[in-house]
Amino acid sequence: MTEYKSEFLSSLAARGFIAQCTDETGLDAAANEGMITGYIGYDCTAPSLHVGNLISILMLRRLQLAGHRPIVVIGGGTTKVGDPSGKDDSRQLLSQDQINANKQTIKATFERFLSFGDGPNDAILVDNDDWLSGLNYIEFLRDYGRHFSINRMLGFESVKLRLDREQPLSFLEFNYMILQAYDFLELNRRYGCSLQMGGSDQWGNIVNGIELTRRCDQKSVFGLTTNLLTTSSGAKMGKTAQGAVWLNDNMLSVYDYWQFWRNTEDADIGRFLRLFTELPMDEIARLEALDGAELNDAKKILATQATAMCHGLEAAQKAEATARETFEGGGTSEDLPTINIDGARLADGLGLLEAFVIAGLAKTNSEARRLVTGGGARLNDAPQNDIGVSLTQADVVNGAIKLSAGKKRHVLLRP
Repeated sequence: MTEYKSEFLSSLAARGFIAQCTDETGLDAAANEGMITGYIGYDCTAPSLHVGNLISILMLRRLQLAGHRPIVVIGGGTTKVGDPSGKDDSRQLLSQDQINANKQTIKATFERFLSFGDGPNDAILVDNDDWLSGLNYIEFLRDYGRHFSINRMLGFESVKLRLDREQPLSFLEFNYMILQAYDFLELNRRYGCSLQMGGSDQWGNIVNGIELTRRCDQKSVFGLTTNLLTTSSGAKMGKTAQGAVWLNDNMLSVYDYWQFWRNTEDADIGRFLRLFTELPMDEIARLEALDGAELNDAKKILATQATAMCHGLEAAQKAEATARETFEGGGTSEDLPTINIDGARLADGLGLLEAFVIAGLAKTNSEARRLVTGGGARLNDAPQNDIGVSLTQADVVNGAIKLSAGKKRHVLLRP
C-alpha cells in the first residue's frame, strides 16, 4: 500500500476507499500542506439516498474529519438531464415538482454524517441548478463545448456500454458529462474546490472536469474514486430481494436497516467494518479474525455501528434489542416494522397471501404463495403452509398479528 503523508489519504487507503486518483502525489502534498475543499454530487432521482451512496458520503466525512472542507452538491440541475453512467436505459425524467420534493428529503441525510456551519472546514451544501439553469446555451457551447472531443467522449465507459449494447443514448444524456465537468469548474471558481470524488463509474466525468478547469483557468485540480461496492458473492451493494436499502427511515425502518448489516456475508465483515464504521483498526482486526458462532457477534457490532452512524446510537441500540427479543427470546417486539390495517378486514377474514403482500414481505400474491408453500411463512411464529388460511381477530396477539418471511424478516399488522 502506498505510504501517504496526509491524514486524509492515509485514512482512506487504510480502510479500503481508494480505487483511482488522477495525481496521488499532488493531492497528498496539497492535503498535507493545508486545508483543501472537495466535493461529490448527488442527483435528486428519489426521495432518499441508499446504501449504495453511503461509501461516497463517508469519503466526504473522512475529508472533514481530516480537517478539510466538504461540499455536497445537490444535482437539482443535472437531475433534469440524467446521468447515463452505469445504466442501460435512459433515466425517467422527473418533473420540477418531483425534483424539488426529492431535494428537500435527501438534504437531511447529510446532516447525520457531516458538520455544517460557518467554520473554516464546515460542510457546504449547494445546488447546481443555481448556475446550470441560468446558462445561455449558445454561449455555453461556444465557451466550453469546444474543449470536449466527441472522439474522446465516445470512448468513455458510460457511453461505450450503452452503444455496445445497442441501447439508445439521447443527446440530452450525452450532454451530462459536459455539465458535470462545468460543475467542477464553477465550484473551483466559487469555493476554491480542488477535488472531486465519486464512484469509479464517474471516472470519465471527473477527468473531464479536471481537463476543463485546466483549459479554461489554467488550474490544477484532482480526482479521486472509490470502487463500486459489491458483496463477496458479487451482488450489488445496497440491493436486496426486497429492493433498495434506503437511508431515510420513512422508506426503510431502522430495524430493517440494522438487519441489512446483520445479514452481511462472512467474507465481507472485515471490509465493511473498515468502510462503514469508525472502530479502531486493531478492534476491526480482532473482529474479523473471529470464526464460527462468534462471527455473529462481529456482525451485530457492524450492524449497530453502521446504524448508529445513519440513525443515531439510541435508534441503533433499540433495533439491536428488538432483534435480540425477536430471535433469541422468541417474543414479539413492539419495535418491529408495523403496518396499520382496517380492523374490518379481519372481521371479513383477510387472506394469508394478501396479508403478506400488505406487510411488504411479498410483492405479489404469487410470491406470497411460493413463500407459504416453500415453508418460509410464519404467523405469530407458527409455520404456515396452507394458502387458504384467513386472518381474523382471533389471530391478534397483544394488539397485533406477527407475520414472518424466513427467520429474519418480520412485520406486525396492527388493526
